[in-house]
Amino acid sequence: MALALTINGVFTVYVILLVIAYLRAKPQQPGRARDFTWHYFIPCRDEESVIGDTLHYLREHYPTVHLWVIDDDSDDATAAIVLEHARSSPFVHLVPRRRPEARTGKSHALNAAYRALDDWLPAGTDRSSVVVAVFDADARPSVNVLDVCAGPSLFGDPQMGAVQIEVRMVNRNVRTPLPGGTRPQNWFGRTLVRLQDIEFRAAISAIQTSRRTTKSVCMGGNGQFSRMSALDELAGSRRVPWRGSLLEDFELGLHIMLAGYRTGYATEAWVDQEALHSLPRFVTQRTRWCQGTMQCMRYLSRTWRSPHLSNAGVVEISYYLIQPWLWLVGTVIYPLPILIFLNNLVLYPEKTMRFLGAGGAVLFALYLVFGTAQFAVWGYLYYRRCEPSQGLLRCIGWGVAYAWMIFLFYVIAWRAFGRLVSGRAGWAKTRRNAEVIVLGPIAKEA
Repeated sequence: MALALTINGVFTVYVILLVIAYLRAKPQQPGRARDFTWHYFIPCRDEESVIGDTLHYLREHYPTVHLWVIDDDSDDATAAIVLEHARSSPFVHLVPRRRPEARTGKSHALNAAYRALDDWLPAGTDRSSVVVAVFDADARPSVNVLDVCAGPSLFGDPQMGAVQIEVRMVNRNVRTPLPGGTRPQNWFGRTLVRLQDIEFRAAISAIQTSRRTTKSVCMGGNGQFSRMSALDELAGSRRVPWRGSLLEDFELGLHIMLAGYRTGYATEAWVDQEALHSLPRFVTQRTRWCQGTMQCMRYLSRTWRSPHLSNAGVVEISYYLIQPWLWLVGTVIYPLPILIFLNNLVLYPEKTMRFLGAGGAVLFALYLVFGTAQFAVWGYLYYRRCEPSQGLLRCIGWGVAYAWMIFLFYVIAWRAFGRLVSGRAGWAKTRRNAEVIVLGPIAKEA
């Protein structure tokens, strides 16, 4: 019990520091997008249902941005849709990939786009003024994103190598995510979607905001911006800036920091993406992310030795890398006090009741409060900073539900560990909410 309370107490202090950084964050000033040239990489596999609308949106709001769509050997009409746009605009480019080289991972697809852009850029281009962003096939970046990323504290700083913008869930207000489902199914589905919005806009946003101080902001898969000159430094003669981890976004950001560049985070601009309302698909997605973090554990020693990272940055990155392993340990440590209590209640009921009366009940109450409040607080902050129109009580209720969602990550960590030790490290597409059948390999659901 004492060990579990100590761990909970330390983590609670960490959460308090995150909350302080989140609430005290000051807006970042925008810059001039025209000082840079911008390129969007959009990896696609069987995305005919969304890529057309996405290209219409991007061409309308970013008419001078070059859109590089990587078709990872789709079985549907993805390539044909992109080619139709390319015929009417010199700013749309198709990067075709074919098996067996295709469908080997998102990193390989992004590297193909990098090489295509590298070949396309004229000789003598100031590559430090070229910025590459990565977006999902259904992404809707905010219309101010270029000016925000060009700001003096972001790419306006020559040492800034990469910037991550905030991620929001576009379907957070959908009341019936399953039109043909029952009321309980729709309630569960929309709650799961809302919890993902809380996760990204409150918890993750607070973590990323605090990382500005420790100079250890990490990249995410959707809405990450990188300076071309930084990618060049990582790419080397093989021209592969992305290295192949299942968590290729974090891996890239870490390499950029290890190369001596700064990384930044912006809440003033964001990208909308679709949240999953299916629990099996959610578990499958998070298992892949967790396994990717476990794979990146190999960079821990390089992080410790890096002369470019502050001591606080090393501690923060180290904690992120060992977090999946802490979840594994936590599945043993956290239930242990409850199991011991139940065992004693059966074998020594009188002694156990005296223990409760002498203060044991208070210890258990603290144990439960610590375990729930440190995550439930994000519901209140979500109300205060993100969605005040949803009402305080509802947001607090979502915060408690978010605490229970976190407990699911302990199960996910074991699934990821099982895949890791069994050598299953392949990348496969997670199906979108509307997809029932997808040709070719997909991520198998729990």
